[in-house]
Amino acid sequence: MASTMTPALADLLAPLTEWLKGLSEEKRIDALNQIKRHLHTLSPFKQEPVDCVVWIKATQLKENNYNPNVMAAAERKLLAHSLIKDGYTQPVVVTPSPEETLNLVDGAHRFRAGLKDRTLVARLRGYMPVVFLPADRGGREANIASTVRHNRARGKHQVPAMSELVLELCHYGWTDEQIAKELGMEPDEVLRLKQTAGLKEMFADRKYSEAWTVD
Repeated sequence: MASTMTPALADLLAPLTEWLKGLSEEKRIDALNQIKRHLHTLSPFKQEPVDCVVWIKATQLKENNYNPNVMAAAERKLLAHSLIKDGYTQPVVVTPSPEETLNLVDGAHRFRAGLKDRTLVARLRGYMPVVFLPADRGGREANIASTVRHNRARGKHQVPAMSELVLELCHYGWTDEQIAKELGMEPDEVLRLKQTAGLKEMFADRKYSEAWTVD
């Protein structure tokens, strides 16, 4: 819940707001990035990279060649769908490099989606939301370790939890087709999760052959 802006803060921000409005888009983005970086130095959370998300031109980012995370086509499709529907809720993670580019440590799939999907390309205007890891944290080996940690820390969806989500969506009136589309599943996967939940009402609209059995 956002706090109410005090009159003193409103008076302080008013001229800054008007100045920003008068800048070109590119200069405004650069100015906002500089303001964020300065405020970040004053933040009690300045040790946390996510405290300062800036917008960097995608051409400045360089993908690494050691990312062990492989995403299936269905998952890539769901990722693009999620980014279109919900926006970028997670920035990509980078470290500086000697070549004046930024090494991508995490977020390769979000990065690629922003370059390939036409809707996202239009929205992002050639930029990418970025957080920085410290430049003095080590070289390539430190980046490799960070990439692996980011990937492995995400884990995988547990079947019981997913079954509960499917159940809840069914109670909201979602059809199997809608669940499959919005969660990036195949119809059979939705059916299996409903089967796992074991609730008769979830199968009320299903017609099965006499050969159908459930262990």
